[in-house]
Amino acid sequence: MKLSLKTLVAAISLPVLMTACASNGDNVKEITAQDLQHHNWELIQIDGKNITLEEGQTAPRLEVGENLTANGNAGCNNFFGQAELKDNQLRIAKMGMTMKMCMDDQMQIERVMADTLTNWSDMTLTNQGLVLKNADHELTFKLRDWVN
Repeated sequence: MKLSLKTLVAAISLPVLMTACASNGDNVKEITAQDLQHHNWELIQIDGKNITLEEGQTAPRLEVGENLTANGNAGCNNFFGQAELKDNQLRIAKMGMTMKMCMDDQMQIERVMADTLTNWSDMTLTNQGLVLKNADHELTFKLRDWVN
């Protein structure tokens, strides 16, 4: 039996092609501490809606430092804690926060941000931003490392 080169290439390629087509898309890159450390993200959306800031209002932000230390502003109060990373999910354990009172819209942003950050949320990381999503909320952040 004599096989042509075309037949041989097709016979070898078919199993590889079938395996590639059967992929379920689980080739998501594992996010590491190094991917998050030394970055500062500004909150721009909650549940797909842009947040609006009054003049002089500080933008909510999340900063992740060395050894996954986390801090930032949740809309009204500053927060700090230890970020944890597991299976492309993030949370801030034992988050501490200052305790000043602010306007209702700022406090609502703060409640959503604090709740999302202290519970495990699925994380999507791009060159321009970070998205944290759990059963209750989705927070969209824009990378703001170089803002003065």
